[in-house]
Amino acid sequence: MKISVITAFPELMRSYAASSVLGRAVSSGKLEVRIIDVRDFSHGTYRQIDDYCYGAGGMMLMAEPLAEALESASGWGKPYVVYPSPQGTHLHQELVEDLSRKEHLTIVCGHYEGIDERFTQKYVDAEISLGDFVLTGGEMPAMAIIDAVSRLIPGVVGSASSVTEDSFYGGMLDTPHYTRPAEWRGEKVPEVLTGGDAKAIERWRRRRSVERTLERRPDVAARAGIIPWLSGGAYVVEVHYPVLGRDGEKASTAITGMDLHDIARACRAYGIKKYLLVTPIAQQREMAKRIAWHWTAGWGAEYNPDRKEAFSTLKIFASVQKALEWVREREKKEPFKIATTARRVGGAQHWLTLKRRILKDDESPLFFFGTGWGLHGEVMDMADAVMTPITGGRDGWNHLSVRSAVSITLDRFFGWR
Repeated sequence: MKISVITAFPELMRSYAASSVLGRAVSSGKLEVRIIDVRDFSHGTYRQIDDYCYGAGGMMLMAEPLAEALESASGWGKPYVVYPSPQGTHLHQELVEDLSRKEHLTIVCGHYEGIDERFTQKYVDAEISLGDFVLTGGEMPAMAIIDAVSRLIPGVVGSASSVTEDSFYGGMLDTPHYTRPAEWRGEKVPEVLTGGDAKAIERWRRRRSVERTLERRPDVAARAGIIPWLSGGAYVVEVHYPVLGRDGEKASTAITGMDLHDIARACRAYGIKKYLLVTPIAQQREMAKRIAWHWTAGWGAEYNPDRKEAFSTLKIFASVQKALEWVREREKKEPFKIATTARRVGGAQHWLTLKRRILKDDESPLFFFGTGWGLHGEVMDMADAVMTPITGGRDGWNHLSVRSAVSITLDRFFGWR
């Protein structure tokens, strides 16, 4: 990756680029950093690069020296231009990951009141802010951006696990860390970390990360895929009986191949332990088994190995009760049962509330999805919670297929940001 920095303080940036991990990355050729002194493109006897703002305000950098400095960097290919600015998008890990995939990143460091807006409009691809405060120049934000981006370049940080275990990379805040001595001023390192049980240590770290995130930054959980942070599995139950018919009475619905294919693929993609299909009708169960056999053991397994993986999540039951018994036996505890609905139900909870509860209590979530006109009251009564309907648009229209509802729900709870 190539990074250019346009600055009025080149020695400051050169010193930073030659230091520590970043300096080693540059020396080894894993990263190329070029510091461009904007004063080299000034005009006139006094090498002027700034002037007073029109109307009111202090000094700011002029557009022409910046433009010429940027054009000098074109030898490395068309740059993606970033301007650190209080008016920019807050820097976050997903944005850092996007920046790390650019071939040539150019950072333009402003100063005083910033830079001429005409340059920003013509050349800048993204304005980025470190937070809601103001600095005297863009050099410190540039350092932060370079540091965050360079960590994601293979080989810059010695251990790949050091990157993937960082705060935010996996969707949660980092776990607490300790070093020698084992006791310091009366404070001891948690005993589990000195016991040598790798699995116990991993469980401890996972739970501490979750606790920290929910306590300090509960907003972060909204975009975290929570499967890696749970000790148990997650389950989807597609209910064909008892559901509501068109007239509101108890009914049974037919299985469709399209639902089987799409829900199985969604479950595999989001890490669901098992996709449980419930119908009391023997012929329907046999049809589903034949479809599953074709893709897991028949000709389809060799033709499409990905579909084989998807259908390996499917398990078929004659009743909801039998499906729940199977999950209890597998998890060795009662699953946290969530009913989904397209109707407004008293006491229903927002998906974020449910997601945080699952994390906090380390639940094994199980989602009921109804077919037909929705889950019958018998199934709703089995649930520990009801999730508010999926809504969008302007008028609240909500008549999604079950496979669409499954995919949206799984993405909210288990999607990777």
